[in-house]
Amino acid sequence: MEYYIGYDLGSSSVKAALIDSKTGKSVGVTNYPEKEMTILSVETGWAEQEPETWWKNIGKVTQKLLAQTGISSDKIKGIGISYQMHGLVVVDKEAKVLRPSIIWCDSRAVQIGNDAFNGVGADKCVSNLLNSPGNFTLSKLKWVKENEPHLYEKIDKLLLPGDYIALKLTGEATTTISGLSEGIMWDFKQNKPADWLFNYMGISTDLIPTIVPTFSDQGKVTKSAAAEIGLPEGIPVLYRAGDQPNNALSLNVLHPGEIAATGGTSGVVYAVTDKTASKESIRINNFAHVNYTKEAPRIGKLLNINGAGIQYSWMKNHIAPTDSYSDMNDLASQVPVGSDGLRIIPFGNGAERMLHNSNNGSSIFNLNFNKHQNQHLFRAALEGIAFAFVYGINILKNDGVKLSGMRAGNDNLFRSEIFSKTIATLIETEINIIDTTGAIGAARAAGVAAGDFATLEEAFSDNEQVLTYHPLNDRQIYVDAYNLWKNDLENKYNN
Repeated sequence: MEYYIGYDLGSSSVKAALIDSKTGKSVGVTNYPEKEMTILSVETGWAEQEPETWWKNIGKVTQKLLAQTGISSDKIKGIGISYQMHGLVVVDKEAKVLRPSIIWCDSRAVQIGNDAFNGVGADKCVSNLLNSPGNFTLSKLKWVKENEPHLYEKIDKLLLPGDYIALKLTGEATTTISGLSEGIMWDFKQNKPADWLFNYMGISTDLIPTIVPTFSDQGKVTKSAAAEIGLPEGIPVLYRAGDQPNNALSLNVLHPGEIAATGGTSGVVYAVTDKTASKESIRINNFAHVNYTKEAPRIGKLLNINGAGIQYSWMKNHIAPTDSYSDMNDLASQVPVGSDGLRIIPFGNGAERMLHNSNNGSSIFNLNFNKHQNQHLFRAALEGIAFAFVYGINILKNDGVKLSGMRAGNDNLFRSEIFSKTIATLIETEINIIDTTGAIGAARAAGVAAGDFATLEEAFSDNEQVLTYHPLNDRQIYVDAYNLWKNDLENKYNN
């Protein structure tokens, strides 16, 4: 038997998975370290990590996974990589890292991106980039140029976090169209890097690594890399994508109209469309999906909800008489739809892009001290987060998404019947819950690139579908509750 290994480089840990090269089934998943990786914050709003730490953890998670499964490393035939999006890694001509990576949640380049959006023109950014330059990778590099000029002069290549891991594995500096699009460096109209934006920023396009297809032989593991992390020398890196496109792939979300969702501390709704246009580029982001081509464009429209599961977690830690989400869900189920008039807006975890970067916090409406108890708070919290997802999905619909299906991971929020059935009923679409991980998806994608699976669909296992939430027949009571919540939201954010 032979296997593919998939890595998912997050900001808290590295996950790894092995899949059977014939069946696509997972044979082992693990992560390292057990405690979250350190995020350096020298200044308020900064967030950096050491790329060398990522690389060391790739080696440690590999050894942990092989020991856990009892599989010999010489049975591994290829590698897939998923990684935290939007980060900046800069290396010199010897491929040495010049400074810590400025990662996705760092906000130092916001003004640089805003100035570029206004300087080159909103119309051109939206039509060619499908986004504002924003606080993304190229804007972060401009910050380095302005604030660390002596270091900037030494830069040979700019890399995304996954590009860095591929460089360490293969010795070759490469990137992908999908990766360049996530850094707001790809011109969809001209089908090439956005040289005009680089010129505006005063940055040479020579810093862009060699562009390789998302599914392809992207280089072979070198002798030194093999010795460091314990993989066979000469096996290929076959796939690379940012974590949100890869999460969609892991959920088998590949075609126009399909939506992938996650419901953790924050929430993400990622919809696939074939339209390279956007009316909502200020509130959502548009990236080349893993199966994007110019001839058959597949664009991932990403909408982020900062205030999601963190609200339910806050209630568990400070209000609930239990430390179990399941017990909280049971208490919430004792309350009717609409929570007897109690309504909660969940946005209390920073600025919300879909609300035009407003940061007005969470709010409770219509609390009645004679009627409402903690179970009402729990139901109103779940409904409020679900309503926020529906509000975001409606923004995606307004941007051309024709909804045909929704899939989500088997995480805390989607385990709640109240939460999932509320969304399914309001968007009138089934929600399929899939038990998978980004690392498994990356490993399967490697198998597709190598030709062991004819299509991506063939690589996925039917038995990973946990359950399906169906829209309920009594939809009007959900619509009425949602409209009251939406009215509260729009009154709050318009005043």
